Amino acid sequence: MAAHRKSPQHKRSGGRARTLLTAVLAGAAASAGLDGVGNAAPKPTPEQVREEADQLYREAEAATEKYNGAKEKTQAAERRVDKLQDEAARRTEDLNAARASLGSAAAAQYRSGNGLGPAMRLALSSDPDRFLRDAGMAERAGALQAAEIASVSRQIRELDEVREEARTELEELQDQQERAERHKRTVTAKLAKARRLLSQLTAEERRRLAARTGAGDGTGGGAAESPSRQNGNGPGAAGRQNPGGSGGRIAAPTSRAAAAVAYAQRKLGSPYVWGATGPNAFDCSGLVQAAYRSAGISLPRTTYAQIGAGQRVTRSQLRPGDLVFFYPGVTHVGMYIGNGKMIHAPNPSAPVRVAPVDEMPFAGATRVV
Repeated sequence: MAAHRKSPQHKRSGGRARTLLTAVLAGAAASAGLDGVGNAAPKPTPEQVREEADQLYREAEAATEKYNGAKEKTQAAERRVDKLQDEAARRTEDLNAARASLGSAAAAQYRSGNGLGPAMRLALSSDPDRFLRDAGMAERAGALQAAEIASVSRQIRELDEVREEARTELEELQDQQERAERHKRTVTAKLAKARRLLSQLTAEERRRLAARTGAGDGTGGGAAESPSRQNGNGPGAAGRQNPGGSGGRIAAPTSRAAAAVAYAQRKLGSPYVWGATGPNAFDCSGLVQAAYRSAGISLPRTTYAQIGAGQRVTRSQLRPGDLVFFYPGVTHVGMYIGNGKMIHAPNPSAPVRVAPVDEMPFAGATRVV
């Protein structure tokens, strides 16, 4: 009876095992693509590629501005270190000369027997009257040497302070160099990833996306169009269009602002190169810095410093030459040219070109002059 009762149980267990094995094999076949259906992720559309590449470019640009800031501080620290080292060398020469003078005086004093006490020198002197006259001179000479000794002591302290300041500046320099290198690695990695992403597209898809980047109107003419076609004026007019787009002419607020706009217009079509400030390639902040440098105005190197370099203006107050900033972290900048448009250096996928101010999240504006 026991054997008879175990038989149905054995059959049920065997059935469950076969069912489980079948399910496992089916799952394995599906995973291996044996069911004829592939499980690879769908290829992203050109629009998805563009969005992801744009995000990478924005992240790279934020890192570029940090690199620019660290580079600027590095250069300033290098100048301070050089100045301090030159000062330390000069002070060392002066100190060595003062020490040599004191050494010569001490040796002469020893040879003249002035190391003896005044009473003993008077007793041994063959000319007491002359000794008394010389004693007065020696007292005055002693006072002068005391002043020289005090001067040498002061020079030693000052030299130690200069050397300590130079050491501190050198540490700051090394720290800034390390920061710049970290930001450089971040930028390089982001740009390399964007290039790999864009390489998935066909040549025609890349051409269309490049034409759209920064052009704003979807026509693909942003880099190729002349300034006069883009904003209704020739280069000499400095983009004097109404910011609201009504077509009414307005002038740049100053001749220097007009000169900066003219410089930016001459650079249309120049390549974007991160960290570049011209004359043949630019990043976004490098372009506006170079434009105003050509007009005799010195601007800071980074976007987050440039936004504070002049008078803040509202969007409705924009005039040609004003700097317009974008994104919450103030990581991108362009130069307003009128008629709601700007000239900017977009990213490595597009050259310096004209684009609508509306194409990116507006963060603020500054009038430099």
